[in-house]
Amino acid sequence: MCEDEHRGDHGSDHSSGHGSDHGVGRRALFVTGAAAALTLGSVSFPSQAADAADADADASETRTVRGTLPTGAPDFVYLPVEVPSGVREIKVAYTYERPAVPAGTAGNALDIGIFDQHGTELGGRGFRGWSGGARTEFFIRADDATPGYIPGPVREGTWHIALGPYTVAPQGLAYEVTVTLTYGEPGEAVRPVYPPSRAKGRGRAWYRGDCHLHSWYSDGRRTPAEIAALARAAGLDFINTSDHNTHSAHAHWADQAGPHPDGELLILLGEEVTTRNGHVVALGTEPGTFVDWRYRARDNRFGRYARRIRQAGGLVVPAHPHATCIGCNWKFGFGEADAVEVWNGAYGPDDEVSLADWDGMLVASVREGREGRESSEGRGGRDWIPAMGNSDAHRDPDPVGTPQTVVLADELSRAAIQEGIRAGRSYVAESKAVSLSFSATGPKGEHAGIGGRLKVDGDDPVTVRLEVSGAPRCTVRLVTDQGVLHTSPALPVSGAGTVEWRTTAQYAAYVRAEVRHEVAAGPLPGALAAFTNPVFLGR
Repeated sequence: MCEDEHRGDHGSDHSSGHGSDHGVGRRALFVTGAAAALTLGSVSFPSQAADAADADADASETRTVRGTLPTGAPDFVYLPVEVPSGVREIKVAYTYERPAVPAGTAGNALDIGIFDQHGTELGGRGFRGWSGGARTEFFIRADDATPGYIPGPVREGTWHIALGPYTVAPQGLAYEVTVTLTYGEPGEAVRPVYPPSRAKGRGRAWYRGDCHLHSWYSDGRRTPAEIAALARAAGLDFINTSDHNTHSAHAHWADQAGPHPDGELLILLGEEVTTRNGHVVALGTEPGTFVDWRYRARDNRFGRYARRIRQAGGLVVPAHPHATCIGCNWKFGFGEADAVEVWNGAYGPDDEVSLADWDGMLVASVREGREGRESSEGRGGRDWIPAMGNSDAHRDPDPVGTPQTVVLADELSRAAIQEGIRAGRSYVAESKAVSLSFSATGPKGEHAGIGGRLKVDGDDPVTVRLEVSGAPRCTVRLVTDQGVLHTSPALPVSGAGTVEWRTTAQYAAYVRAEVRHEVAAGPLPGALAAFTNPVFLGR
């Protein structure tokens, strides 16, 4: 894999005063093995300003840069800022024009973030924060920072404001960036405290979790405390933080862990790595782990960052793979996936497509005989990919825990929950009201549960059994590598029932269960209330 350095020629415009204009010069554009990028001319602050500020505490200076990006602009535009010594705080504000566009044409959308004196190298040490399009301004200082950004000293050197022109209108994207440096003694840096990796659980049990959630540390509108309260109300035992392209929230969850009247909540730390070719949840990484997102599928870089997630103790989970929003559809393939988010938020057509796509991958795994073999790609010994479901909740009225992944784990700890997800010992339910028990038994008492294998001969009789509660008037469908082979009558209004079906391993390589709501009209099945990972049949 090509490991290119990313250095661009600075444009000819250098700002030393208020109100500079930055055009897109030919010399400023560069394309490497990764995404195209653009480096503008530097914004300079005279070094003597720090000396002058010694006599005037909290003295500040401001520079403003204006420019226009054309359609077809690179994914990232870097604005260098020459930061002198003696700076206590850097503050950045930006605006951009949003002209009217014809129907069916994307308008302007401009994201923003910043890298410090360590530079903008992919996966490097320079990342100091990203807010996407969620904020119009941010600040960083030693003792505090805007949510989405990493507090710490503002060191002397070349910082880079990162602009991300997500979409550009036909008229171009006119922007204005204002940088303010405040001088003075830095505040005292705060030592981060992270939530523990283990909580008091129920021993080996089924634990409910939501692993795709957004707080106000990216584009969500809820605080960690609000999310934790909603998670407990939804009956969850664990959650995973997954703010877009930033790990800044990691140090703000510790006070939501620990003893609580409604039970301890295990808080896993992660990130939603939000690229231009799809999103992936880094699930349960080490505290403070940052995973870069500045690449596309054509750059052949994702494998490096999937390994980064696993090296940091996390799972690689492609999110909403068939979502229709710009840049949301997953285009990196599933060769690096530890699990896949089949159900995202309120069940809809894109989830139905994801479910069918995932089922096709199950069929491929049994066709190629890979579902029980050791994996060469570090997926914990399996080459079939388990499914998950998460809420992707951002703000009211988005419900936390709809859906939720229910995992059989030895204890309520990061390692045990991850092991259960990786092994596929899980099912997905729309709420805490829905519970499933799904298994297969052989003629001699052999038994296998969700994610397991029933080792029987091809012609041995197999009984598949699903027990359901909390799903009134729903229908159970049993799905195999051939398709839907059994559909039950509607469950009673109590929502509880048991469905049994008999088959053989030569007739069904695997069986999984779906619990569906009633169909309002038309040939399509009803929305899911729950579904399981498969039980594999045969030796």
